[in-house]
Amino acid sequence: MKLVSYNVNGIRAAIKKGLIEWIKEVNADIICIQETKSQPDQVPADIFEELGYTAHWHSAEKKGYSGVMTLSKKKPSKVIAGISMADYDSEGRVLRTDFGSMTLLNCYFPSGSSSDHRHDFKMKFLNDFRPWVTELLQKRKKVIIVGDYNIVRLDIDIHNPQRKDKPSGYKPEEREWLAEWFDTDFDDAYRHLYPEQEDVYSWWSYRAGSRQKNKGWRIDYISVSKNISKKISEVRHATEAVQSDHVPVMMTIDIK
Repeated sequence: MKLVSYNVNGIRAAIKKGLIEWIKEVNADIICIQETKSQPDQVPADIFEELGYTAHWHSAEKKGYSGVMTLSKKKPSKVIAGISMADYDSEGRVLRTDFGSMTLLNCYFPSGSSSDHRHDFKMKFLNDFRPWVTELLQKRKKVIIVGDYNIVRLDIDIHNPQRKDKPSGYKPEEREWLAEWFDTDFDDAYRHLYPEQEDVYSWWSYRAGSRQKNKGWRIDYISVSKNISKKISEVRHATEAVQSDHVPVMMTIDIK
């Protein structure tokens, strides 16, 4: 199974930049898109159907904000939008799709970069989401959680780890949360195969030519429950995709 996770920073803008052509070329089984910034009726339904995909959306109540969408060639056996927590569900943060024995969560974690209030909201989300996932794991054993986590994991996952200001995304409390996440139930798919690879990022600021200089952060992850991580055969960051300030993370896994 080829799985893609991609924060497109606005799906309508990404379509204008060649997203559909890129999807056609990649020909993945499942594509999880974050930050759609759209409602389903704002994108022609047949644009994905013509490529052989079924589309499921979880959009934010606020227009032009947040939202996730999962495209799959095989129809899911179950679809659940949200995690039954209104503060997060109103922002279109989590979309669950089941494919037989496998559960896939497509997530757009809050960013806390705009204010202290939003960073506090982000930490609340993390602390509410973790026990929700723990409960899910008691019922579903094969779980993959993809998306924009908006957190740097390791020092090698940011171009300037020595920075002193510790902005949201690089604050100790959220990095501790992510460390515990990968120490317990999940493996970081990319680091599972490439534990020491440096200068690999998934997001760059639009400022000062950051992408061209490769001054980025790795904040987009594919988390795989440890009982199936040995089935991962390849993970890469699709740096050729230029529809967003993020790049897609692509994984091939042998899962039944």
